[in-house]
Amino acid sequence: MKKPVALITGGTRGIGLGIARALAAEGCDLALNGMRPEEGVADVLDEFRSAGTDVVYCRGNLGDAADRASMLDSVRAHYGRLNWLVNNAGVAPKQRLDLLETTEESFEHVVGTNLQGAFFLTQAVARWLVEQKKADEAFRGGIVNISSISATVVSVNRGEYCVAKAGLSMVTQLFAARLGEYGIPVYEIRPGVTRTDMTAGVTEKYDKLIADGLCVTPRWGEPADTGKAVAAFVRGDFPYSTGQVIMTDGGLTIPRL
Repeated sequence: MKKPVALITGGTRGIGLGIARALAAEGCDLALNGMRPEEGVADVLDEFRSAGTDVVYCRGNLGDAADRASMLDSVRAHYGRLNWLVNNAGVAPKQRLDLLETTEESFEHVVGTNLQGAFFLTQAVARWLVEQKKADEAFRGGIVNISSISATVVSVNRGEYCVAKAGLSMVTQLFAARLGEYGIPVYEIRPGVTRTDMTAGVTEKYDKLIADGLCVTPRWGEPADTGKAVAAFVRGDFPYSTGQVIMTDGGLTIPRL
């Protein structure tokens, strides 16, 4: 039987790479999206290929319509099929500004990638998944959105990021409702403070906060933590769930006195 294929946006570093490793271990072949030239991710691609996982690199900017189409063209050309989309790629504000100082340029940059780009990639993939389901009733696939605790936890110095993640949470519910008749589930995972290159600059800050009790589980999150959650969805461990959220935040968002 053909292996399931998973397209992971932002899949060559950080949380996306953790997801890619978890899905490869589950027997998936991979389509990894990123912004760097292919030679810049050669070590990542070699890692998977040397372990027997087929992988195609789909370079492109999630916020650009032509790039999104090119990404899916690459998957079609290489595999001819797609089972899972993992919307993981995202950008942070280029400069963290107080909510009263946030610029339209920054808002458009962050929301255009993290929300608009993810919405329309999901739309295109959803059409393809439905097409495959209609052709083969045994087809299995779905969509996983990697949101953030920022969907509900306020950061007033990066409001545009919070808005984008809150919007992505609604995207999860919208597509879950729309695709339910085809048996195509849509899930959401909200990571908390996770150790990646994007958080390297605030390591000292969060080391102290975690030591002071920020999280119920007293450690940083790791990309593998979110990867394992995605793998559970892809394995089919939640067959009667859709539109639902899994927190990989170490209990950070539990209300406590």
